[in-house]
Amino acid sequence: MVNILISGALGRMGNKVYLAAKSDQNTTPVCGVDRFLDVSNKDFPVYDSFDKVYHNIDVVIDFSVPSNLDSVLDFAISKRIPVVLCTTGYSQEQITKIESASKKIAIFRSANMSLGVNVLIDLVKKAALALEDFDVEIIEKHHNQKVDAPSGTALMLADGVKQVQPEKFYVYGREGIVGKRDKNEIGIHAVRGGNIVGEHEVLFASENETITLYHQATDRAVFANGAIKAAIFIKDKTSGIYNMNDVINGK
Repeated sequence: MVNILISGALGRMGNKVYLAAKSDQNTTPVCGVDRFLDVSNKDFPVYDSFDKVYHNIDVVIDFSVPSNLDSVLDFAISKRIPVVLCTTGYSQEQITKIESASKKIAIFRSANMSLGVNVLIDLVKKAALALEDFDVEIIEKHHNQKVDAPSGTALMLADGVKQVQPEKFYVYGREGIVGKRDKNEIGIHAVRGGNIVGEHEVLFASENETITLYHQATDRAVFANGAIKAAIFIKDKTSGIYNMNDVINGK
């Protein structure tokens, strides 16, 4: 059994992780941490600080905000337990901190916890390898409460293209007269509206044909379920950085 602490427990994704951990026979949601403390609708303890946690924890799942990173890492390092980082929008300085912490504890980090999205990334890499003369455009759509743009997933998709076509560079949206499209551009466009859970579309376009690779998440539970799989996977790891490809490939 994997005892899980949910960081960001009272948010929309924190609640989904709680339900997923409760329903999975291999995991137990032991407690949560959330700076916006309101436990009226939770049947497990939620604290406003990691300092108040006294439970036996195996893995921390973090679905909060980038500003919580130091607290999450400090707690995990002090307890020598793995962390599943599902939060997006980290700065380069924070990414460096994550890499440094991974020398002491195991860290699972992915901008998208969906198995389907990670399969999509592999398909995008294969398409980019075969369609090297095609223009590449990425459109991502999310709800109006999402704070970072473009999404971490859109950047993962763009990075997948760039891995096989390293000469490519990113262009974030277009406005006014910017000149003709450079053949090495990867256009990345963000849409925010309503309660869109998450949609990602990758277009490969030539003079005579267009190929579209598309993923739509219809329920946030897909990300929570992925986080639970990650927690089970990383429980016995002692150090290093892992991602969803390690789960898919069973490493």
